Amino acid sequence: MFIWALIFLLIICSLVWSYKGRLKVEGVTDKYIFITGCDTGFGNLAAKTFDKKGFRVLAACLTETGSAVLKEEASERLQTVLLDVTDSDSVKKTAQWVRAEVGEKGLWGLINNAGILGVLAPTDWLTLEHFREPVEVNLFGLIDVTLNMLPLVKKARGRVINVSSVGGRLAFAGGGYAPSKYAVEGFTDSLRRDMKAFGVKVSCIEPGLFKTGLTDPVKATEKKLAIWNQLPPDIKQQYGEGYIEKSLAKRGPNKPFQNVDLSLVVQCMEHALTSLFPQSRYSAGIDAKTFWIPLSHMPTVLQDFLLQKEKVELADPTAV
Repeated sequence: MFIWALIFLLIICSLVWSYKGRLKVEGVTDKYIFITGCDTGFGNLAAKTFDKKGFRVLAACLTETGSAVLKEEASERLQTVLLDVTDSDSVKKTAQWVRAEVGEKGLWGLINNAGILGVLAPTDWLTLEHFREPVEVNLFGLIDVTLNMLPLVKKARGRVINVSSVGGRLAFAGGGYAPSKYAVEGFTDSLRRDMKAFGVKVSCIEPGLFKTGLTDPVKATEKKLAIWNQLPPDIKQQYGEGYIEKSLAKRGPNKPFQNVDLSLVVQCMEHALTSLFPQSRYSAGIDAKTFWIPLSHMPTVLQDFLLQKEKVELADPTAV
């Protein structure tokens, strides 16, 4: 009897959750949203998608070229601005521009999408600078933009959406990317709890591996090979002759599974922007939903076993 009661309760909760998830805010054509990293990838598609849906999109691009191309592909309503999230003066200047644009309406949506992958390689191959670059962009840049835009979001009782990664749940490679995304998850959690009293809702999106310029396997391979070629002889000896060739061959330019439909991430952004009850976390991509997120809840010993299988064995791990 207890089991049936529990099943019934779960069904009711699921139906209520589904119903709440479909309730939408009204008047999107009157709402301003600001998106970072709009030159390419998720940010570019999000800017064009939300422009078509009637939002007043303020799109931040890193380059003049990215800005010009986006303007050509969007309506006259969409506006662009050049922004380097690692430059505090650029962030402050952009925040002043946004403030002048939104006026008393405030900023309904802040989508922190700008990010870089950095170098993915064994930790003992890397220098502090290899870690610093992704942390500066993915974490401190995101925090700087958020702090400068937050008064405008609070005025609108709006939304903050931070694009993290499955790499914020599991560190699958050495380098600054995973630490930066782990920190984004922590910042998002604390911000969500701090802003609840002000009616601001904060969400985190955790995409799996998508086919974008950020995850170009050729560029990743070139970066890893360049670092290997500069390693001291004793480090190379520890990894063994032929290690780099085996490592690159095992990974291969086409081996990693990649989601190709970027709209899966934009759909998560849209729900977080328009739902009366947005989720605190969204996973996007088949790999995220079926492998990375479930694995992140598993025992560490299982995580290590599965992720270690993708690594090349050392010729002599005692040769230190």
